[in-house]
Amino acid sequence: MSSQPSRAPEPPALSLTERRKAATQLDIARAAADLFTRYGPDGTTAEDIARGAGVALRTFYRYFRNKQDAVGPLLAAGGERWRALLAATAPGTALPEALEKAIEEALSAPDEHAAEGLRQTRALLRAAVDDPALRAVWYRVNQESEERLIPVVARLAGPGADPLETRLAAAAATDAIRVALETWAKSDAAVDGPGSPAALAVRCLRQLMGGMGPLFATETN
Repeated sequence: MSSQPSRAPEPPALSLTERRKAATQLDIARAAADLFTRYGPDGTTAEDIARGAGVALRTFYRYFRNKQDAVGPLLAAGGERWRALLAATAPGTALPEALEKAIEEALSAPDEHAAEGLRQTRALLRAAVDDPALRAVWYRVNQESEERLIPVVARLAGPGADPLETRLAAAAATDAIRVALETWAKSDAAVDGPGSPAALAVRCLRQLMGGMGPLFATETN
């Protein structure tokens, strides 16, 4: 395995139209999450979400198939952030260390904005327990995150890495975060300290990586 993996290439800049589309989708996602938190999915309609986001109902359905689908961009935002943190890892960093550091930073709550984001995720995961459609969105977001993580892990691992181990690393990291958030959502633990998403995710990652192949060695070759 190469000890000097190349840095991830910069993503192409979004056009003005793409930025506006992404902003509208996120506005709708935030409105949906707020309404789900207050009234639950059953007590919320697509019309309510569109009204809360300040868009027409036809605009809502231009971007989303149903009301549960609307929270997808919000649930996916955390994965996008932590993949970016992982991609920015210094060359030569051992993969377990890189994964752990990126996960810990992505799930930390250094300010109230980050803390509120975690609490909103907790509310959505609690609502998903009794809503199969909302659970399906959560699982889809995690599957897509895992697939997008594979090339990031592959770049860090280097050209000699076993593709199977690369895939396992991406799966382990994604599941560590998913299980940690789901476990935390069932508890009343704080957003930081013991029992927090970051602490649980690091614990899950270490458990999942134990006994795996050379790619998961604590030192680079």
